[in-house]
Amino acid sequence: MAQDLEKGITANGTGFGGKSWNILGQLYFPKAVCGSSFAFETNSAPGQFVPVHVHPTQEEFILVQEGELDLKLDGKWMKAKAGDLVRMPRGIPHGYFNKSDRPARALFWVSPTRMLEQLFEKLHNVADPAEAVKISAAHEVDFLPPEANA
Repeated sequence: MAQDLEKGITANGTGFGGKSWNILGQLYFPKAVCGSSFAFETNSAPGQFVPVHVHPTQEEFILVQEGELDLKLDGKWMKAKAGDLVRMPRGIPHGYFNKSDRPARALFWVSPTRMLEQLFEKLHNVADPAEAVKISAAHEVDFLPPEANA
């Protein structure tokens, strides 16, 4: 993990350092990384989602760029549309779901970076959700039981 932020531009449709990750079928691009912050783009097809989980050591934000996302934030459902910013304090359960019939694209970032970039490296191309939950727990991301997504 980089400690200092490298100046420059990460072009649209690319990841920092040429990286991209397949996280349970969703395409993620790292956009910037340093010790204090980690930004990444997600591309979610209709029906894709990340189940409700908790980051006990990080604040997280989502800036919806295209489409819309349904969020379950601290037990309540809400909708974020293009241009909206979602704020998720550390320790608050949250998950995002593309329940629409169009793709959604969003810029996420966490502060501090902690282990999230390492987690995405390990989750790349993991197809088994149970294995993804186990790997995540070892990297400071704790998934709630499936009924939390209802």
